[in-house]
Amino acid sequence: MRIIPLILILVLAGCTLKPVAQSTVEVADEPRVLKAEDVPERFAIAVRLMRPVVSETCKASSPDLNCDFLIAIDPNPGSAPNAFQSLNEEGQPILIFTLTLLEDMYNVDEVAFVIGHEGAHHILRHLERQDQSVRGGATLFEVLAAALGGSNRSVDAASEIGAAVSRRNYSKTFELEADRLGAQMTQKAGFDAVRGAAYFTRIPDVGNRFFGTHPRNSDRIAGVKAAVAEL
Repeated sequence: MRIIPLILILVLAGCTLKPVAQSTVEVADEPRVLKAEDVPERFAIAVRLMRPVVSETCKASSPDLNCDFLIAIDPNPGSAPNAFQSLNEEGQPILIFTLTLLEDMYNVDEVAFVIGHEGAHHILRHLERQDQSVRGGATLFEVLAAALGGSNRSVDAASEIGAAVSRRNYSKTFELEADRLGAQMTQKAGFDAVRGAAYFTRIPDVGNRFFGTHPRNSDRIAGVKAAVAEL
């Protein structure tokens, strides 16, 4: 996958980028999808204000983690709207956003909120906890299948089911956790996290699917509002 590192985004937007205070972040009530030419500057503004808050939160809550976030865009126009957190070989956290996702967003608050959400996944060690959960669920189902006299094929199938169930349950919990911490970091950076979470009102609600990995959109918005109210 080809990505554009943040430094390139800043170079592209540097000639027009201006300091932005909370009162000057776009506040138009009219929904407006970002045009392709708007994305670099809008993304750079969100990154510039969010990255220090996310890094400082990471250092304060998890000092043993690598908190040097690399934030980048996947410019492939064929990629589905998506954002995700990963690690490189050195353990550096990488937050990747597809260009199609950024073009779907109405304002910089939504961009900032997603940056906070993905950064929160790293701070809360969700990749590590997810792996532990999946391994535990698979092992439990394997033991149960073997105890009931299952064949090797049945044990393998049970292992896959156990891993899938564990992945589903923990993913929903992790998403809500990341929403709450991400919302608080977004708010601290000077953005409107509730306005940013309004993106959930425009995407399909998959929370009621048995093997869905995300909570209901209404639960996510409620969690964001509660997290902001705690500040």
